Amino acid sequence: MKEEHFKKIVDALVELKNTSELMLDLAYSSIILNSPELAREVQELEEHVDDLHTKFELLILSSGFTPDESKDFLGLIRLGIVTEEIADAAAKLAEIVLRGLKPHPVLKIAVEEAEETVTSVQVSENSILNGKTIKEARVADRTGMWILTIKRGKKWLRPKPSTRIKAGDVLIASGYAEGEEDLKRLASGEISS
Repeated sequence: MKEEHFKKIVDALVELKNTSELMLDLAYSSIILNSPELAREVQELEEHVDDLHTKFELLILSSGFTPDESKDFLGLIRLGIVTEEIADAAAKLAEIVLRGLKPHPVLKIAVEEAEETVTSVQVSENSILNGKTIKEARVADRTGMWILTIKRGKKWLRPKPSTRIKAGDVLIASGYAEGEEDLKRLASGEISS
């Protein structure tokens, strides 16, 4: 198999994995925040994962592998299937919010009593986060909150240390409940250093 084709398979698997992980984060966040917007994003991403999965399988099947290599490629195909099933499960979680079902009282109590929470904030133009990378912003150090995902316009981004935060970004973050107010103050521009 050519190295270029191998790289395409790797890239497709990474995108499939990252998107399904993002979907789980968004699905749980949609339930905790009771956010139909997040739940709809999960549903749209589920369709995208279906396309990614098909592309991934086609790349594998067009690899020209030998009979001896077929077992290794079968494992990759199974990995793709399981990853897509994770995405399907995330979509089912998000469906709870879209159907207007109220979370079970046990879930509500668990969320209220948990030391950790999920929140969303929008980054203002005068926020010290604006223009900084995730690494430079040190949000986790300052607030105890970890950025799970960033919504920029209509796109959802899985943040990397090098991802630059921009004004207008909506940050979905998880962490200790005490840090939620600090994160809101950072994003709004109330905290200047």
